[in-house]
Amino acid sequence: MLISEHLKKYRTRVDRVLEQKVDALDEVSEPLKKAMKHGLLLGGKRVRPILVYTVGTMLGVGEDILDAPAAAIECIHAYSLIHDDLPCMDDDDLRRGHPTVHNVYGEAHGMLAGDALQTLAFEILSDDDFPEELRKNQIKMVNLLAKSSGYDGMCGGQSLDILAENRKISLDELKKVHSHKTGALIRCAVLLGALSTPHIVSEYYDILSQYADCIGLAFQVHDDILDIISDTEILGKPQGSDIANNKSTYPSLLGLDEAIAYEKTIIQEAIELLEKLPYDTTILKDFAKYIIDRKS
Repeated sequence: MLISEHLKKYRTRVDRVLEQKVDALDEVSEPLKKAMKHGLLLGGKRVRPILVYTVGTMLGVGEDILDAPAAAIECIHAYSLIHDDLPCMDDDDLRRGHPTVHNVYGEAHGMLAGDALQTLAFEILSDDDFPEELRKNQIKMVNLLAKSSGYDGMCGGQSLDILAENRKISLDELKKVHSHKTGALIRCAVLLGALSTPHIVSEYYDILSQYADCIGLAFQVHDDILDIISDTEILGKPQGSDIANNKSTYPSLLGLDEAIAYEKTIIQEAIELLEKLPYDTTILKDFAKYIIDRKS
């Protein structure tokens, strides 16, 4: 299967699952549910849920088992974007080519929509009727998602990112920021796929974790590059926002050409790691290449 077909297949699948999950919620507050759907369902690359499906199916896991972890991690990602866009954070007006949630539903409902999607993620993952042999791993999945999205993961990284504004930081410091802010959820996605089987060998789990670290870093390097070379219409969010917010980026530290060379080196390392696995890793290799070929 071509990587484009693979991406389309699982974008469609996870979007269907996400819509069903939100529609199934009780009618407590119509504006809140609309705000949640606005932030969750108006497009997106779906990198994280697609990684859950890709790793899981490579290991022989059925797609129905992967639906819950895939939907859960996308709820976390969507909540983080909604909160990122708030006036107290990046104060952005566009996301995925549409007005941001707080611009449509107000700042309070933007905050609440993010909060509700965060908790919905854990509701989806903990409520799912996994097979008996996966119940122990289900607890591990909940724990992994919590750590990856909280203080030790994404939220910690967001704090480091804020603290790094308006000052020059080193390459190692920048890697630390993004290994938490961006990398933690990408690593989580890969490992949620691995935990969807009770038969994963610890050595292979570690290799997949290293692969995830590589593509998570490359993902952020490429985002920084796109902020310079792309435009608002293609990105679906304001181009040049990193420069406007005076953030340290890989191009600003390395130069644009060196940053492009750097991301290629990282992806080659990711591909070489996959050679150590006794599975058909073709799609994961193609996915790694997609990370630095994408236009938005």
